[in-house]
Amino acid sequence: MISSESLRSYLARLAAKQPTPGGGAAAALHAAQGAALVAMVARYTTGAKYEQHAPLVQRITADADGLIEEALHLAEADEAAFQAVIDSYKLPSGTAELKAARAAGIQSALIQAAETPARLVTLSGEIVDLATELYDVANANVISDVAAAADAARAAATTARVNIDINVVAVKDPQARARLARQTDGIEEKVVLAADALSARVRERILG
Repeated sequence: MISSESLRSYLARLAAKQPTPGGGAAAALHAAQGAALVAMVARYTTGAKYEQHAPLVQRITADADGLIEEALHLAEADEAAFQAVIDSYKLPSGTAELKAARAAGIQSALIQAAETPARLVTLSGEIVDLATELYDVANANVISDVAAAADAARAAATTARVNIDINVVAVKDPQARARLARQTDGIEEKVVLAADALSARVRERILG
């Protein structure tokens, strides 16, 4: 499992000539790192100096910790979902019944493979929202990590979008395609714009 293996082991699997893990898992780990950076900045924004912001910072910390866990779950879910797509293409098709079952299995697997990155796009937006909330009160000594968090979430969202697209184009059910489109309608663009804006604000603050 990605959440329990070493970084070197994960990267070796990612670099290997094998279908999983792939870009979807990498996108989820971008998100996990973004959430972790938000949590780290929040934990540095504590003590007497930040006492008036304690409720906000505590909520952001708890929310960011929760998003780390969800992102790791999505990394593993993406790997499993894509493996299911691969396995569905290997199903027998020697008879009309088997061929129909194989086609149905492929379509079901493709839809599930698009569901995971769809959730990841939304999660990425939640990370950027937390980072934006934290920006105004964050410890100035780690303010650059607010931008790092936003950029990691941005990468997660744009990578997830590509993974949605590559699965959805093969989905034949128009209703399923429309539902998947609605799940992420406009969200990725908002994540990118918000992440870019926050990163720019951080740089302006650093450079004076």
